[in-house]
Parts: sequence; C-alpha cells; structure tokens
Amino acid sequence: MSKTILECTDLCKSYDEGARKLDILKNIDFSVEQGKRIAIIGASGSGKSTLLNVLGGLDVPDSGEVRINGEAFSTLSNNQRGRIRNRSLGFVYQFHHLLPEFTAAENVAMPMRIGGAKKQDISDRVDMLLSRVGLKDRAKHRPAALSGGERQRVAIARALATEPECVLLDEPTGNLDKTNAQNVHALLTELSDTVSTSFVIVTHDEQLASTLDEVYTLEDGVLLK
Repeated sequence: MSKTILECTDLCKSYDEGARKLDILKNIDFSVEQGKRIAIIGASGSGKSTLLNVLGGLDVPDSGEVRINGEAFSTLSNNQRGRIRNRSLGFVYQFHHLLPEFTAAENVAMPMRIGGAKKQDISDRVDMLLSRVGLKDRAKHRPAALSGGERQRVAIARALATEPECVLLDEPTGNLDKTNAQNVHALLTELSDTVSTSFVIVTHDEQLASTLDEVYTLEDGVLLK
C-alpha cells in the first residue's frame, strides 16, 4: 500500500471582496500518495494557486486540515511548519523566484543551507541536481545570465535540493515559450520516473496534464476528479 505524503480534509477558504464573501475552496478532500504525479486544472481565478498555497502551509484555511506525513499543520508553530516545508516539500512557481544576486549553484544550495546540511553534502548534491537538469555548465551564472527555461530548471533543481517527498508546482511552464515548456515537461517526466518524489502541478497546460497519473479540476471551489 502506498504511503500518503500529503492530504487535506474538508478544506475551506474564502476572501472578503467589499461586502461580498467569495468562497474559493469548498470542503475539499484530497490526498497525494508517494511517487504520484497529479495535475490540478481549472479556469483562471478558480483558486488553484490558493489551494496549492494552503496545501504547502503558506496560507491558512478557514476550516479543515492539511497533514504532511500525518502531521497536522494546525498543531504546529510557524517555526515547526517552516521546518516541515524545508524537509518534506519543494515549491516551483510560474516566475522562478531565484535570488538574483546568487549563482545558479548558490540558489540550488539555499534550502540545504537553511536546513543545516554539511558543506560537502551540499556541494555534491548541487552538482548532481544541476547535472540532472542539464545545467552543470551554468552553475556559476546568475539568473540574469540564464534564459527563461534555464531559470525554471534551476528552480526545479532547488525544489529537489532537500530530497522532499512532494513538490508543489504552480504553472511551471506558464511563463515559457513552447520549446522551453516542452523541455520542462520532459524534465518533470524524467524526474518522476527516477525519483520517488510526488508532484502536484497546477497548470493550464493540457499537454502537461495529460502526461500525469491523475487530473483534478477545480471548479466553483470544488475539486473534481
């Protein structure tokens, strides 16, 4: 039986818009098993990014619960949540959010430094990850010297730095041209075949979604399979 890495139960989230209350997430039940590749699709403004942020502990639900390896986020302090995110989760966004003053290698190393990993272990893993994403020869380049596709591949390497059990990706190809988007598709497929990490990918890209194990649609705040 597969191990459940990430799950949420009866998740609700709303925002106030003037005098109106907008229900973004409505009683969502969802789980991610080890090694699964899951797509969440839906119209713009449907709440996909909100759901991903709540699942990752970056936003707090109005009600319901999110658990990582059975641990409920609601029972943890902010510091404890941060440690779990650093250890068990990786994040990739549409805009890479690389630190501009650091090289590709330094960006990939950052989560491991925050987690207190040993210097040699960091160096070895950074070399391996940049090789895996085809950027070992770009290790010393800062983001401004990299193409959009290269920056996104660095962001994916960074998300894998701490060997997380689940990586959450928010429109990872949304800011790329067709060729770079296809390269990122191929990379994600290759990674999912060679590591046991789970991927939850919010995307408008139907081609990418069709290559994954499961596809969910977020519609009117309800998650449908």
